[in-house]
Amino acid sequence: QVHVVESGGDLVQPGGSLRLSCAASGSIFRVYTMAWYRQTPGKQRESVADITSGGSTNYGDSVKGRFTVSRDNAKNTVYLQMNSLKPEDTAVYYCNARLSTYSGDFPQDYWGQGTQVTVSS
Repeated sequence: QVHVVESGGDLVQPGGSLRLSCAASGSIFRVYTMAWYRQTPGKQRESVADITSGGSTNYGDSVKGRFTVSRDNAKNTVYLQMNSLKPEDTAVYYCNARLSTYSGDFPQDYWGQGTQVTVSS
């Protein structure tokens, strides 16, 4: 069984910073890409940032230059450093881990339960 758990969501003022963490644990053979998504009510889930096991990163246009994704492969953990936060960054942030549970397994996507980020004065 695999667990993906996010943490770090909070209420923060505009212009502030926040760091999210996400750890994958359980019966894991190998973790490939780890990613952050976000969603607000009535809207589709939006890709925020992702990072491969080799450290290559991609960012959504709305967060480029403000957010930084990183990971600790030894801990199967991904982080999202969010700076210069704006009210429009308010959302539930979800972590995605693409991983295999045994050698030869086809990688599958596992999701966390989400963590609320609210940017408001």
